[in-house]
Amino acid sequence: MTSWIHSSLKLFPASGVLLVALSAYAQSAPLPPGTSIDDSNHGASSSSASPLTEAEAAIEAKEFDHARSLLDTFLSVHANDARALFDRGYVEDAQGHDEAAAGYYQKSIASDANQFEPRLALGLILARQGKAQEAHEQLEAASKLTPNPPNPAARAQALRALAQLDRIKDPDAAKQELLQALSLSPETPADTLLTGEIAEAEDDPVTAETAYRRVLNQQPDSSAATAGLAHVLIAQKKYSDAEPLIKTALARDPDDPALNTQLAIVLNAEGKQNEAISALEKLYSAQPNDAMIGGMLADAYTQSGAATKADPIYVQLLSKIPNDPDLLTARGENLIRQQRYLEAVTVLQKAVSLKSDNGNAWSSLAFAASETHQYQLEIDSLSARSKYLAETPATYFLWATAYDNLHHTKEAADYYHKFLTASNGGFPDQEWQAKHRLITLGK
Repeated sequence: MTSWIHSSLKLFPASGVLLVALSAYAQSAPLPPGTSIDDSNHGASSSSASPLTEAEAAIEAKEFDHARSLLDTFLSVHANDARALFDRGYVEDAQGHDEAAAGYYQKSIASDANQFEPRLALGLILARQGKAQEAHEQLEAASKLTPNPPNPAARAQALRALAQLDRIKDPDAAKQELLQALSLSPETPADTLLTGEIAEAEDDPVTAETAYRRVLNQQPDSSAATAGLAHVLIAQKKYSDAEPLIKTALARDPDDPALNTQLAIVLNAEGKQNEAISALEKLYSAQPNDAMIGGMLADAYTQSGAATKADPIYVQLLSKIPNDPDLLTARGENLIRQQRYLEAVTVLQKAVSLKSDNGNAWSSLAFAASETHQYQLEIDSLSARSKYLAETPATYFLWATAYDNLHHTKEAADYYHKFLTASNGGFPDQEWQAKHRLITLGK
């Protein structure tokens, strides 16, 4: 059966701080450059600098409607003015209008590709929208440009955002980007948290644990750092250390999904299945459309012997993602536990058609085929399984009984002997059957 503990560890990163961090970066984005530069250097629009400067003063005062009106009037005359286009995007960005803001930032970049500010701002919006590759392109370009006026903290902001994007897929690059950022501005707890995430991605649990504990020393209530430290401890199977840490954090933040998921993992690993299920039920009731949480709850029900409670969840998940081979395999195995073997055969056949290298799915299909007396399908499934997994006493017995039922005497006897050798007293009922069948077969 699929282990929900290990799969959830892979699916659930150390902390879900990327969007939070990027949103924070966006809130601290530098004000439009015109608020602190000499308008005489503005170039094409110098003769109309006064309305633009007035608009930027309105932005600084957070009078966004007034700034919008002034900028629209200005752009009606200077449609390609890069600075004014950035300012116009900033107005939309500050009011949470991501699409409109991105459009103006793109126009600003098209007008002057060497501006730092619109590239940073656009990169942050794209990152918040989950468009990682496009965001990376803009932020990388921004990191190589100079803000106007020069602003080391703003450039560090671009580097930190890059490091956030790179921390999983390219942790070495993320480390270098964070180091560059720290050379430009002081370290913050968010930087230390990011250090821990990068260390985890580099399979360096010692550095990761040190970083998370440093954050917690500075910010004891940091749920992100708690989740990160708990993730490290869970990976090291230090469940008794992780449990009180998570429960303390949940007392402050009872609805945090990362912490609740980790608590369920820890409780299950400690054999506290009822408590684990209770935690997952709470999560699932709050997030019924989350495939990972639903899959974990269904698997927990299955492992605890409540297969019938798991099945409706699998059905609901498959109605949304019908071609997920792992989900199909999990449901097929759950159907076997309910002794619904014919249905299991259909579901597992679809699973292996989508993912032919899943040895566990082939194992389950062979067993379901045996229970439905489809002996040739059983042999075909065992043959496919053998390409990916070693034989076990159980598979030897399945081979033997399938051949026996098909009256392939020689093959049946060979596998009964292999089963008896491998079993070595571990399966007394099946050993008794194998010995008596060998007598009957004269082998």
